[in-house]
Amino acid sequence: MQQQQRRMPDTFVILFFVALLAAALSWWIPAGEFSTEIVERETPTGVQEREVLIADSYRIAPQEGGFRWFAEGGEIGLANIPFEGMVSGSKWGAAIGVMAFILLVGGSFGIIVKTTSIERGILALIHRTQRYDQLFLILLFLVFSLGGAVFGMGEEAIAFCLVLLPVMTKLGYDKVTVVLVTYVATQIGFATSWMNPFSVAIAQGIAEVPLLSGAGFRMVVWLLLTTIGIAYTLRYANRTRNRDAVKSLMPAESINTNPENTDELRQPFTTLDTVILSVFALGMVWVVWGVVARGYYIPELASQFFVIGIVIGLLAVFGNRFRANDMSEAFVKGAQDLLPAALIVGFAKGIILILGGGEPDAPSTLNTLLYYAGSSLSGMSEHVAAVSMLLFQGGFNFFMTSGSGQAALTMPIMAPLSDLAGVSRQTAILAFQLGDGLTNIIVPTSAALIGCLGAVKLDWASWLKAIWRFQVLLGVCCIAIMLVAVITGYK
Repeated sequence: MQQQQRRMPDTFVILFFVALLAAALSWWIPAGEFSTEIVERETPTGVQEREVLIADSYRIAPQEGGFRWFAEGGEIGLANIPFEGMVSGSKWGAAIGVMAFILLVGGSFGIIVKTTSIERGILALIHRTQRYDQLFLILLFLVFSLGGAVFGMGEEAIAFCLVLLPVMTKLGYDKVTVVLVTYVATQIGFATSWMNPFSVAIAQGIAEVPLLSGAGFRMVVWLLLTTIGIAYTLRYANRTRNRDAVKSLMPAESINTNPENTDELRQPFTTLDTVILSVFALGMVWVVWGVVARGYYIPELASQFFVIGIVIGLLAVFGNRFRANDMSEAFVKGAQDLLPAALIVGFAKGIILILGGGEPDAPSTLNTLLYYAGSSLSGMSEHVAAVSMLLFQGGFNFFMTSGSGQAALTMPIMAPLSDLAGVSRQTAILAFQLGDGLTNIIVPTSAALIGCLGAVKLDWASWLKAIWRFQVLLGVCCIAIMLVAVITGYK
């Protein structure tokens, strides 16, 4: 009984109370909207058109009925949050697209895991490289941090959490370590990127700052925060490796898993395993090529992983590893294991919808919060204004976790306000980057975070318990970085 009382609340319980808070805000705070305009910008690939809001065009929108507990005709009320959140948006990264991605990738990896080739390869690898696991963690963190910096890696980390979970488990590390070296690393890279087309390039374009300018300072910040992330990860991993539940931040099941088919894991590494892992490696190369060279995103990535899973499953069937029916069952079980993560994504999106959504030209509570928060920055000293921008962007990220969406919504206001406060627009963009990217590590409304936690079967409350100190450390570092940017006149 005492053990049950100490349990942290479940993620769905937390989201329920967040939904109540969002409903209260939508009741107390009037909805507002901005006017928008289409602007054209020169890019290396040609002229692009983008819709941006006009900073001084805010107006309070007429209320139609106010807050509702239950809505009809496709409208949004408190009771409609789950359904409307799950079906909202398009396949291009909105809730429905991310949910489908999570389920398809989960099913595909269910097939891959069923072959036991990864586990057998891991056992063989561990046997040969037991002394180099520290270097293994460092390299992983660097690779994923670069992925976030170069092409905005985020949701893609979900699949890699599935891949690395058995590897890290065999090495004696817990689930938090898996998320640290994958998702957290991507968000540090994302937040400090000097070239990410989905955040810094969009923000610079909207703020009318030369594209990819200020790269030198951002590279230094990337190196600093990545080094801090690696040091924290190594410290945490060494402290929790092969420890019991009392000494670890995570419960015992987070450190030691009992893989199914343990008799099969005792079997030798065969030619079939070599073929399966080779196909898997080629598949990962195909995925990276698609993201970097072709700009693949959620729809294409889901299809790529589905193909990889089916091909590997057929190899296992023809190699007499299991039967076709087993392959089908493995797909269903893999998707089923990630169903809670997919549902949480939908619930989180529903919370945004009850606040009016994230469109600047549609009435929403978010637009009103943005306008008044931005107006409060005028008249502050440049040092206070810069730090306030950082804190605002971090808080606003709770409601708008999309980097490109937050840039489109906030930068048209933050850029001219930075002029009034005596802060360079480059510094305002840096505040957006750091506030947006690094709070993705902790906010439960981040689809990518919840997907990664679901992939390793770790609830958000346990994640919060493990990561809050690191989040505070990053926050302090970011405040110091903003002050340095102001002092040095970063442009």
